[in-house]
Amino acid sequence: MAKKAAKKKKGSDDIDDILNSVSSFITSERVRFLLGLVLNFFVIYVGVALISFFFTGGADQSAIENVSIRDLLANRGRIENWAGVRGAYIADLVMNRGFGIPSFFLLFFLGSLGVRLMNLCKMSLIKRFLLCSAMMLWSSLFLSFVLLKGYEDSFIYVGGQHGYYLSDLMIKNLGIPGTILFLIVSFLVIAICTSSKTIPFLQRMFNFNWFANWRKKREKIKKEKEFLASVEDDGDEDPDDFFDEEDEEDDDDDSDEIIQPSKVVPTIQATTSVMTGDDEEIEFTVDVPAGDTAEMYDISSMGEYDPRLDLSSYRFPTLELLKKYDQNDGVVNMDEQADNQRRIKQTLENFGISISSIKATVGPTLTLYEVVPAVGVRISKIRNLEDDIALSLSALGIRIIAPMPGKGTIGIEVPNKDAQIVSMQSVIASRKFIECKYDLPVAMGKMITNDVFIFDLCKAPHLLMAGATGQGKSVGLNAIITSLLYKKHPAELKFVLIDPKMVEFSIYEEIERHYLAKLPDEDKAIITDFTKVVHTLNSLCREMDDRYDLLTKAHVRNIKDYNEKFISRKLNPEKGHKFMPYIVVVIDEFGDLIMTAGKDIEMPIARIAQKARAVGIHMIIATQRPSTNIITGTIKANFPARMAFRVSSMIDSRTILDSPGANQLIGRGDLLFSQGSEVTRVQCAFVDTPEVESIATFIGEQVGYETAFKLPEYVPEGDGDKMPGSVDLSDRDPLFDEAARLIVIQQQGSTSLIQRKFAIGYNRAGRLMDQLEAAGVVGPYEGSKARQVLMDEYSLEQKLTLLKN
Repeated sequence: MAKKAAKKKKGSDDIDDILNSVSSFITSERVRFLLGLVLNFFVIYVGVALISFFFTGGADQSAIENVSIRDLLANRGRIENWAGVRGAYIADLVMNRGFGIPSFFLLFFLGSLGVRLMNLCKMSLIKRFLLCSAMMLWSSLFLSFVLLKGYEDSFIYVGGQHGYYLSDLMIKNLGIPGTILFLIVSFLVIAICTSSKTIPFLQRMFNFNWFANWRKKREKIKKEKEFLASVEDDGDEDPDDFFDEEDEEDDDDDSDEIIQPSKVVPTIQATTSVMTGDDEEIEFTVDVPAGDTAEMYDISSMGEYDPRLDLSSYRFPTLELLKKYDQNDGVVNMDEQADNQRRIKQTLENFGISISSIKATVGPTLTLYEVVPAVGVRISKIRNLEDDIALSLSALGIRIIAPMPGKGTIGIEVPNKDAQIVSMQSVIASRKFIECKYDLPVAMGKMITNDVFIFDLCKAPHLLMAGATGQGKSVGLNAIITSLLYKKHPAELKFVLIDPKMVEFSIYEEIERHYLAKLPDEDKAIITDFTKVVHTLNSLCREMDDRYDLLTKAHVRNIKDYNEKFISRKLNPEKGHKFMPYIVVVIDEFGDLIMTAGKDIEMPIARIAQKARAVGIHMIIATQRPSTNIITGTIKANFPARMAFRVSSMIDSRTILDSPGANQLIGRGDLLFSQGSEVTRVQCAFVDTPEVESIATFIGEQVGYETAFKLPEYVPEGDGDKMPGSVDLSDRDPLFDEAARLIVIQQQGSTSLIQRKFAIGYNRAGRLMDQLEAAGVVGPYEGSKARQVLMDEYSLEQKLTLLKN
């Protein structure tokens, strides 16, 4: 019995091996390429035969009808088709006995199949098959119905026997009107299923409002002609009288509200033109009343305001600018998965923990194993075995989620041995991102379920990022900016980029006239100097206050409602109203700014974080040192959205996320996103520097605005006395003159030199050096190098005399 079972098992194993061999042979790239090549050559051969049929079909018809292929081969000289005997037979079979001229749709699909097998391009074969089949059937019926008479006398059946049979059948059952209606409806169904632009086109075509608009326009032109005729008769007539008369005609019941000639009314200049009887166009300018509502002047014919009109030719970046990584997406290593499940179960059983079930969810870089413990097992026992499980799996590092929110399981996240790169191209091209309706959609990457992770920056409304050096923080910032560039028009979004490192955001200089904002007198839009950072942040505070004033006047609560009201022309631009774009402030290396400027940086950031959400100003702050002296309580309280890449310690993880976990990430773009109480693990999409450069070049080569978006001018209070680094030379140190002479004689701008020579402390020596810099004696701070001395002894004495006077 055992031998029979062994033989049966061996036989089934042999069958499985044969099936696997056949499957691997068919799916190999070489075999697929050869099949596609052969299929394309066959399509070309049949295409030649069909084309030749139009010229030689009449001569070959008598030889082909009622004759077998064997007889034709014996008399091959009688065939004139370019593809020979078999080509003539195939052409007659396809054209006359099949679907006629629409049979070329079948060739098109077979050619597409061959190209797909050769892997020359990627396409949906199912969609193409359905489209080609539907068009072939419909075209065959349409041609046969249109050319129903007289086809018997021709050697070619335009719609094929299939089309003429169906056409005759439908005419007998539905009649000619019913057949026409069927053809129209079926064509519309095919068009709607094929293109997303069909429904808007039909809606515009069947919209009858154009007739009412045409009548209004005709009446308006008639009144303008009457006005011109009256002007020609009486040259002294004031154009305003025409509008007064028109108002009287329209408002017979409200005669008390008619504007009297003696009343001063604010007006705007309006230019119009009319055609005279001699087909000459005459332009004239009149003053019309200006007001805040549509009743004061006719704006119904103007339609909605289009903020994109200034850059109407702007084209969004294409997907070809992003690199696509060729990987086996969706391929799951079942052996690795089963082995990990067995090891996890065995490790838990070794410590006396029994589990009911375990299942796996495979992501691009991680696999989530959901464990259901047996009844009576304490969660803390499993949580304490984190290092033991990592040891048994030989993993770089695992993370235990006990329990998983909303589930009765315990999650164990284990890194995959062969991690996949999540490309920015796959995220941007996803249906979820394309159909996303967020105001500021940010596509960060993919979750462990391989779903694209997108969040709305407007609802965040500010984001705090942290991560150690080299863990993907800069790539994350580029991914955020890239996803916004692919979704928002330059008229709808502006960036304020602050880069203390001077190299991270320099690639975005090309989009300055499209997407960047800056102070009025600045040369560069990328801000690198910390004093200009303070000016820019305070300018943003002023912009915030100005926007709140406009929201108050418009009686709305947020920027979305305000812009909708402005687009519908319910707000008057002459009263200061304007379309307001979103402003996203991106600050890299925030820790360096805090160390340099301290409270001068923190206070405007706190103001913006507290109030700017409603007026469309959002902040993204990144730092590699998430310590409590960098990320203070004031900042954390106003940044509910947090993004943590891998950090070095649990303390840093608690600082950024208020919970551990960021110290257990595997790096290379692995991150935790927290918004509220929910923490999501995401593999950040990888966008390389050349890809960002190509996107910036693509945008920069297009027509942009004259300058970058101008922020309000910021003037420091007290002429800059309270600004960091500002020095009042009227209150100089008593040692100022002697220190200046010492520096010039020694030609060495060193603070330690002043300390040694005058035996003073570092703070006083530092203030002396700041005063010398303000007076132009030495240059700016250059790190570990000594400052450059800018004066000689003669120039110094002149400067000192001038300061004393």
